[in-house]
Parts: sequence; C-alpha cells; structure tokens
Amino acid sequence: MEHQEKKEISMGVASGIGAYLIWGFLPIYWKFVDHVPPFEVLAHRIVWSLLIMLILLLVTKKFKALIYDLRYLAENPKIVVGILLAALFISINWVIFIWAVANDRIVEVSLGYYINPLFNVLLGVIFFKETLHFWQRIAVGLAFTGVAILTFSFGEVPYIALLLAVSFGCYGLVKKQTKIGAMTGLTLETLLLTPIALGFLFWIHRDVSSILHLQNLSTGYLLIGTGIATAVPLLLFGIGAQKIPFSLIGFLQYIAPTIMLILGVIFYNEPFTIVHVVSFAFIWVGLVIYSIGKSSFMVSIQPKQR
Repeated sequence: MEHQEKKEISMGVASGIGAYLIWGFLPIYWKFVDHVPPFEVLAHRIVWSLLIMLILLLVTKKFKALIYDLRYLAENPKIVVGILLAALFISINWVIFIWAVANDRIVEVSLGYYINPLFNVLLGVIFFKETLHFWQRIAVGLAFTGVAILTFSFGEVPYIALLLAVSFGCYGLVKKQTKIGAMTGLTLETLLLTPIALGFLFWIHRDVSSILHLQNLSTGYLLIGTGIATAVPLLLFGIGAQKIPFSLIGFLQYIAPTIMLILGVIFYNEPFTIVHVVSFAFIWVGLVIYSIGKSSFMVSIQPKQR
C-alpha cells in the first residue's frame, strides 16, 4: 500500500513538473509562428484546442463528464455567463501571451506569472473576504514594491505583466465560481468561442486552403499543433493536481516563469538591467514568503492523526 502511494506521488510530481516545463518552454513554440498575426494564432488555438480536448475526453473516458456539465448548464443558465466570462479572460490571456512573445517581451511575460499568485491573494480578499495574515501582507507589499520600482524607473507601467496576471487571476476566479472541471471547462469555453474563431478565420482568409496555410505547410502544421500545446500540459497538470498536495503544486508553478525569464534573457537577448534584478528580487522574496507561509498554513489545518 505504501509502495503504491509513493508511486502515485511520484507520478503526480512528474506530471506537475512536465506541465510547468511545457508551459515554460511554450514561448519557443510561439516564436515559430510569430510571422502570423496574434489574433489569427488565437483563433487557430481555440479551434484546434476544442478538437484535441474532445479527443482527450474520449480517450480518458471522461466524455460523460462533459455531458453531465452540459446538463448542469441547462439547469443553471446563470453558469453560462460564468463560462462566457472564463472564455473571455483566457482568450485575453492567450492573445497577450502570443503578442508579447512575438514582440520580444518574454521577460515581462515571466514577471506576469510571478505576480499572478500574489494577485490571487488580493482576489481572495476582495471576493471571498479572506483575511491576510502578517506574512501574506508582507509578500503582497514586496510584490507591489517590485512593480513600482519598474514603473518609476522606466516611466511606464509593466502593462503586459499586469494584464497577464489579472486576466489569468480573473479566469481562475470565475472557474472557482462555476465549479466545473478543468478539462470539461476548457472544452466548453473553446466550444463557445469556436464559432467566433471560425468566423474570424473565414473573414480574413475566405477559403479553407488559405486558413490551413496549405501554401506553407510548416506554418499550417504549427497552427494545428497549438491545440496539442494547449491540451497536453493541461492534462498533465490535472493528473498532478489529483495526486500531490496543493501546496507542492504551488511551489512547482514557479518553474514556468523561471524558464521564461531564462529564455528571454539568455536565448532571446532581451534587456535585463539592474532595475529588473532589484524589481524581480522584491517579487521573488515575496513569493518565497508567501509560499512558505501558505505551506505552513496548509499543514496547520491538516487533521491530526488519532
């Protein structure tokens, strides 16, 4: 029994790491399609993600969960508004990410995903009346200081980072309210967006061969692959979230922005000045304090063994 439990945890850790590694290296993929307008890439990502998600639901025998959620939506029409909002927020997040990578702003993308956990803390206070303990306040304050340093030093707000953090945070907030599973939720979101995405693709291209870039098959294959790039890490994340403690998932989430930062600075030669170092340092320290404090809290609320 103990051996089986260790095997499950090992699988969960491997799946979680795999998900965040893929998300971390995803900017490389978007670089391959940076000659395609961001909104066209977004439209392809929506359409192919829907197809891949439907296949995944069939393969993992979770298609019944989709049918159940559709019935749940039929009985609770207000939830449809939540699904629409979730679809809107994730679309905003995706297109900003794609645009930022194409325009050499990967460092700012990584900043956004470092800020996101601390922005989620603020959402918890605002919408769920959660109370911040002392160290959480310190963590949020340090992150705010880091962003302020960037703003005042360069004379402009790091809007890419903030928009990514806000859009993904709001996406998570809406998902928490709708209480629909990750896989079926993304399937429903892309299902609602696909008519708009297809309409946009036909509007700019007029015919299927042009939409699929048959004149440049490598581009066409890469655009089709956006669905796989979306679905695979989500599936791995779902496996990891089921098999390992949520606090450990919290630590693993910093893998992705760290890889993005390294890619932006070392491989794509994006600027990383002393101001960036100081600003990121404030945010990193805040994240460490937040993560340690969160883990301690999670341990403190675990039921004691009798």
